[in-house]
Amino acid sequence: YTGNYRMKIFERSDFGGQAMELNEDCPDLRQRFHNGDVSSANVMEGYWILHEHPNYTGRQFFLRPGEYRSPTMGSLRRVTDNN
Repeated sequence: YTGNYRMKIFERSDFGGQAMELNEDCPDLRQRFHNGDVSSANVMEGYWILHEHPNYTGRQFFLRPGEYRSPTMGSLRRVTDNN
């Protein structure tokens, strides 16, 4: 995939609370979100690999454009031609 990447992450399940938009890899979502939990996400563009723990560790989940409620989110990586 060589297109654009856009994802919005939310503090609470069902897209509530504080939100932040991402367009690049994030090795530690809790640190980026000021030690808050990330409990839902809306992938707007691109394909992503979600890891349940920081630094791209733990179980992996493939995310394509769509809404994701209550995932366990520790880190995110874009799917590119290089990986």
